[in-house]
Amino acid sequence: MTGANPQAGAPATEAAADTADTLTPEASAALGTSLLCIDTFCDALWLEHGLSRNTLDAYRRDLRLFAEWLASARSSTLDTAREDDLFAYSARRKEDKSTSANRRLSVFRRYYGWALREQRVHADPTVRIRSAKQPPRFPSTLSEAQVEALLGAADVTTPLGLRDRTMLELMYASGLRVTELVTLKTVEVGLNEGVVRVLGKGAKERLIPFGEEAHAWIERYLREARPVLLGARTADALFVTARAQGMTRQQFWHIIKRHAAAADVHAPLSPHTLRHAFATHLLNHGADLRVVQLLLGHSDISTTQIYTHVARERLKVLHAKHHPRG
Repeated sequence: MTGANPQAGAPATEAAADTADTLTPEASAALGTSLLCIDTFCDALWLEHGLSRNTLDAYRRDLRLFAEWLASARSSTLDTAREDDLFAYSARRKEDKSTSANRRLSVFRRYYGWALREQRVHADPTVRIRSAKQPPRFPSTLSEAQVEALLGAADVTTPLGLRDRTMLELMYASGLRVTELVTLKTVEVGLNEGVVRVLGKGAKERLIPFGEEAHAWIERYLREARPVLLGARTADALFVTARAQGMTRQQFWHIIKRHAAAADVHAPLSPHTLRHAFATHLLNHGADLRVVQLLLGHSDISTTQIYTHVARERLKVLHAKHHPRG
């Protein structure tokens, strides 16, 4: 079963082949055992929860680094690790930010929870380990004026510019994740219904409306730009490159940065800048929190609630600026 998963990336056993060459035979054997466990675990996550390749790759990386340390420092495996091993490994990486430490601990908890259910271990060594304290993190977002400037920066007289404008418009109109946007297929866009169908995290399907403005840009892109970019070639992807290939997350990130610079938008940016703006602006205009949760595809409403803080802070600024007694 290992390696059969098309979403799981390179098996951990391949990724750490060079490391094993520098270990003693005993440590090398321990590492090999751990890497097989990682592959089995990631395959199980993919089959049971449909996690994305990016998420699985991150799990592999954190578990592989711990497995390499266990093998070299303890000549032991993931499944024989104890609580004190986890503490020692964390102490060795004490320079990491609390967010990184908590992410790593979350991965370990998930692994050992699975290993316990599968009876690979008799006890979960992460049970008594507490997460590191960290200040709340709030997503950076743009004002409505900044979004308008960003959307208007692309040169829509060119096929690539029209594609860029359509991608930006659709992301702001729907709140799609970047991966959902760049992997969107033409058949998943219902122009008559005004919705897109996406398969989000955990293989959960969502139908998301995108409004009249984005509708007009999608129609124009399909009519004027996509046929030019494809030429005589075909592609399932809605958004394609000049080589008629599907877009990547990295390419979309470059699009945002390039057009933000052209629009003179000087604000913290991320690939999900427009997704954050989508949520914040909906709440600013009175949208129900649970509706926003459904549109964003959040399984837990607490994840959506971070946007209420951003919206409140924005309203405070506007009040102070415009109210006569602000």
